[in-house]
Amino acid sequence: MRFMPLFTAVIVSLSLYALVFEREALMAFAQVDPGPADVGQAEDTIVPVSVMARTSVAETVDSAVILRGRTEAARQVTVASETSGLVISEPIRKGAFVEEGDLMCRLNAGTRESQLAEAQARLSEAVGRVPEAQAVVAEANARVREAEINVNVARRLSEDGFASETRLISAEAALEAANAGVQRASSQVASAQAGIEGAQASIAVWDRELELLEIRAPFSGLLESDTAELGTLMQPGAPCATIIQLDPIKLVGFVPEATVDQVTVGAMAGARLTNGEEVVGQVTFLSRSADELTRTFRVEIRVPNEDLHIGDGQTAEILVSSDGRRAHLMPASALTLDNDGNIGVRVVGEGDIARFLPVGILRDTIDGIWVTGLPETVDVIVVGQEYVTDGVPVIPTLQTEADG
Repeated sequence: MRFMPLFTAVIVSLSLYALVFEREALMAFAQVDPGPADVGQAEDTIVPVSVMARTSVAETVDSAVILRGRTEAARQVTVASETSGLVISEPIRKGAFVEEGDLMCRLNAGTRESQLAEAQARLSEAVGRVPEAQAVVAEANARVREAEINVNVARRLSEDGFASETRLISAEAALEAANAGVQRASSQVASAQAGIEGAQASIAVWDRELELLEIRAPFSGLLESDTAELGTLMQPGAPCATIIQLDPIKLVGFVPEATVDQVTVGAMAGARLTNGEEVVGQVTFLSRSADELTRTFRVEIRVPNEDLHIGDGQTAEILVSSDGRRAHLMPASALTLDNDGNIGVRVVGEGDIARFLPVGILRDTIDGIWVTGLPETVDVIVVGQEYVTDGVPVIPTLQTEADG
């Protein structure tokens, strides 16, 4: 058995016992005063941390709402037939440009022109019957006046005893017959007038039918399909051609509900198409009803497209300008996180105490990051912010523009 390891173990055990359980006696034997008050004071004292800070003043920054969208034709209509008939015009091929009012499809008239002629003849006949009926009415009125005179004479003679009662009755019967004749004559006039109105209505119908035989472009635009082929039998509702209007063209995007208040009708907007082309327009429509699935609002921007080089359905990255906001520009390295994971910056508060302030990121640029949510003027810690927490005293050194 070796003696030295056992002896060493005993010495170490006694030393630990003296340091742990007999510390005060040991310190008294060594004539050292532990100074409890000084120990507590040392434990409560926090040594200030040297940091570098930069004084930042808020500036007004033009902001924009960024959207993903697409181009959309201002108008797109499938022009259809309103009547039936065979197409008798040569087709116009898709891609052709048509002006408003240009003929696209012409249908065969069939018997429509003869029907119109028949209606016109009935109108002439009805117009001719009116004077005859009016003459009959005038003659009947004359008979009524004559009968009224005879009745008055017969009544006076009968009262004076110079005529019999039978003569008076006969005169009154003649008056009733005359009145009936007036009614029959008046009905003939009404019948003639009704004939005129009926003929006029029929003429209007066949005139309209003849107009519908020519299907014309409702607005200027490009044909997206061939017009109906020669010899095609058209029925009401059958398509003649599809026409789209590309000038002006619309940019359509969908803005989230969190930023919808930053978009206003009349605001200027720009877009970059997939081919790199940039266009500028104006917001003409902002939906006030959100999509039930995406909870986004439709935005439409009107863009000139005189040469029609922008097509329908192209992808576009849209920037809609909004009111400027007050923000601070600072280096990305100044941003940090608190214990809850919120992004923000550490600043030098009152009394040179470090404080954490959450921020919102407005825009990332090559010069730094624009952030919001800070006071108008603030001293932001740009070096050493990772070594301090809220309430830690700091010794700030202000950084100048030359240092930055």
